[in-house]
Amino acid sequence: KNLGGREVELVQSLAKWKRMALADYGLERGCGLYTDMNAIRPDDAIDNIHSIYVDQWDWELIMKPGQRNLEFLKFIVRKIYNVLKRTEFIVREHYPQIDTALPEELTFVHTEDAQAEFPGLQPKERERELVKRYGAVFLIGIGGTLADGAIHDGRAPDYDDWSTPTAEARKGLNGDILIWNPVLEDSFEISSMGIRVDADSLSRQLADRGCEERKNLYWHKRLLAGEFPQSIGGGIGQSRLCMYYLRKGHIGEVQSSLWQDDVSEFCRKAGIPLM
Repeated sequence: KNLGGREVELVQSLAKWKRMALADYGLERGCGLYTDMNAIRPDDAIDNIHSIYVDQWDWELIMKPGQRNLEFLKFIVRKIYNVLKRTEFIVREHYPQIDTALPEELTFVHTEDAQAEFPGLQPKERERELVKRYGAVFLIGIGGTLADGAIHDGRAPDYDDWSTPTAEARKGLNGDILIWNPVLEDSFEISSMGIRVDADSLSRQLADRGCEERKNLYWHKRLLAGEFPQSIGGGIGQSRLCMYYLRKGHIGEVQSSLWQDDVSEFCRKAGIPLM
C-alpha cells in the first residue's frame, strides 16, 4: 500500500537473477556469489523428500576464457563433492553412531550411456541402478534428447547448456550430483548444476522447446546482447544434506513445513517426529 499503486515483479527464477547480478554488481572473472535461498513452492508435489518449503544454497561463478568445456565442469563438480565428503567426516566426529558412506571418488556417467545400458528402465530407475553400483554419480547431459527420443529429465531451456556438443562428441554441459541414501535405499539428488547457456545455445534450446517468444523478454534480450558474463552455477539442497548426514527418512525431520493429515498420522504411528 505504500508504493502508490505501482506494479512490481517478484523474482521467480533465482538462476536468472544470479547471472544478472554478476553483471550488475560488476564482479570480475573467477569471482562469484552465493545465496541462502528460502522459498515456498506451493504447487510442488509433497512426499518424504519434497516439501513446499525449499531451502538451498545457490551459487554462480564467472568463468574465464577457455573454461566452457566438460573438463571444467568436472573440476567444479569434484570441488563440491570433496566438500560433501569432508562434511560427512565432521558429522561423524559429533555423532560416532553415523558411519561414513560416501565413496572416495565421484563417478561421471552420461545420460546417453545410462540409456544405452538400461534401455528398458525409466530415468529414475537408471539413476538408482547407477548410484547403487557406484555410491555417488554425477549424471551429465540432463535435458537433451536421447537415442530413444525421450529426455532423462526436464530442464528449462534458458538455464543450463544441455545441447552443446563437448569434446567427447556428447551433448550437455550440466548434470546432477546423486548419492546413495542408505536409509531410503535409493538414489538421492543433492545438487543440480551446469555451465549456463550462451547466446547460441539459448537460441537453440528455445527453438527446441518451442518457446522462441522468450527472446523478447528482458532477461533474454540482455543475454543475447552479450550483457551477461559466461557463468557456471547451481543449487545445493540444505534439507537434503541434513537428511543424508543425519540418516533421516523424511524431510519433515529436519525442517518445519506443512503436511497432509494422513502423512502426519502415518509418521506419528511410525515414530517419525515431524517438525
